[in-house]
Amino acid sequence: MDLDLIGLSETLAPLKAVKRSYLVDLLNRAEVQTVFAGDSLFEDAIVDHQHIYLLFGEVELQYSSGSVERVQAGDIQMPVAHQQPRPCRALACSDTTILRVDSDQLDRALAWSQISQYLMSEVSLQRDLDEDVHWMRTVLDSNLFHKVPPVNVEQIFSRLTPMVVHAGEVIVRQGEIGDCCYFIKDGDAEVAYYDATAKCQKKIVDISEGRCFGEDALVYEQARNANVTMSTDGVLMRLEKNDFLLLLREPSVDEVSERELSNLAEIPTLIDVRTDEEYLQGHLALSGNVPLNLLSIKKRLLSPEKMYVLYCDTGRRSRAAAFLLGKQGYNVMALEGGLAGQNMSDQLVQEVGYILRDGELVTGQ
Repeated sequence: MDLDLIGLSETLAPLKAVKRSYLVDLLNRAEVQTVFAGDSLFEDAIVDHQHIYLLFGEVELQYSSGSVERVQAGDIQMPVAHQQPRPCRALACSDTTILRVDSDQLDRALAWSQISQYLMSEVSLQRDLDEDVHWMRTVLDSNLFHKVPPVNVEQIFSRLTPMVVHAGEVIVRQGEIGDCCYFIKDGDAEVAYYDATAKCQKKIVDISEGRCFGEDALVYEQARNANVTMSTDGVLMRLEKNDFLLLLREPSVDEVSERELSNLAEIPTLIDVRTDEEYLQGHLALSGNVPLNLLSIKKRLLSPEKMYVLYCDTGRRSRAAAFLLGKQGYNVMALEGGLAGQNMSDQLVQEVGYILRDGELVTGQ
């Protein structure tokens, strides 16, 4: 079956919060599966670390208590019975099509998407960077940085150094061992290689603003496989291998376990940094919602004098949010390991949400 997974993902949460460049990579790793009527999608109490979405068909959820619930594709946008261990058995009532997405890969894509949106919001507030927005967005979308902990995204641009280059200048030479990579901020270049058999240079492709080249040098110890020559004058942003390796190290962030919450100097305010849809689906009691991607505009709702504990599913997004807010003087910590790490997923409620006012939670209306 030829499915438009990108289109379908726009109706599924939290998949629809993933930026397109990350979403394409994520879906390439996902599995579309047909489950025939009477077959099981998953069994009760198993741990499979997957988000399972119902694309077509109907499923019956059978709980150990004896209760039964039926769900149809189109009626739910969240993954089916998403709790680990699984709270029920899921049985296909008809031939059913599902999408299986690795939960850790999705969590990383969400973290990257939300923090890059936060960063672009911060950039948009700095008028002197208006001309840099396009190439900065392209850099953030580069697959090169997908291995970098999301908490380090803000540091990427401080590691890049500008180089003024001229038409005809050879930037990368075939056969050399590289120790850096480059992003084209302005200008055009040609990628070519020397064909030893034909004894001539052969053009591969023209590249322009936003493109990265020479990135293999950051990951592998191997010789350059092509020449890159500037076709025009321009500006490159250079990233040294040592700086890239530093970006792979996650900085220290203050964390707290559920057991330690009651021992803090003051009762903290709990803040869920997941998307709106994730928060509405279930959140910790007496917690507010400040999505990571909206941190730039919503941090004004927090009070620097008050203590906040931030949480998400795994701790990946909350650590990033705590790091960013901590740098700006807020008294914040992340819930260690997130809801999953503290085994708190079964404590989620769907009570009326709360909003922040003067740094305090008040019941939303």
